[in-house]
Amino acid sequence: MAEETQPLQPQQAPPTQPQQPAPQNAIMAVGSNLKNFATNVLKERKPWTEMVDRSSFARPTNLADATGRLRKNALYFKVNYLVVILTITAVTMALYPTSLIVLGCLALAWLYLFVVKQSPLVIGGRTFNNNEKFIGMAVISGIIIFFLTSVGTVLFTALGISCAAIGVHGALRQPDDLFTDEAESQQGGIFGLFGGANQSNTGHNIV
Repeated sequence: MAEETQPLQPQQAPPTQPQQPAPQNAIMAVGSNLKNFATNVLKERKPWTEMVDRSSFARPTNLADATGRLRKNALYFKVNYLVVILTITAVTMALYPTSLIVLGCLALAWLYLFVVKQSPLVIGGRTFNNNEKFIGMAVISGIIIFFLTSVGTVLFTALGISCAAIGVHGALRQPDDLFTDEAESQQGGIFGLFGGANQSNTGHNIV
């Protein structure tokens, strides 16, 4: 008598694990966001020819006049001043390659801990969340920049040169021909551009 064959049971596929975002995708997303932010900020840049118009420079009559000019020019040329600060900082850092290397290593460490490494950080059996990682990296970065290396001195030097250049330009450039409306004045000068970077800039042409 022939043996009865058992019906074949369909094999179930093993449960699939949710895919974690690839580090390359996370880095590309961060790069894309930074690019969009920079593009939106640069849309508010005023023409450089207007900023360095020689016919608009004159000595202020007194300290109050110089302060008023600087305030109005900071509101109007806020993005241009930011570009000046970044350019002077980049040139200063290029003159001190060691400081540039230190900042590059710190940037890579931040990028790895908060973008590439998706899982929690575990050291000595203790798990650190994002807030603890941020505080720890901030403290370590501060110690390295201001106490263990000359990076802090280089950054302060670049900031001092930038402030001096902006102060001289802002005090000598007559703002009588500049248009600064109330909405622009409420943005707070250079620092206001970070909050209004996503707003379109109308009424000014960029050359």
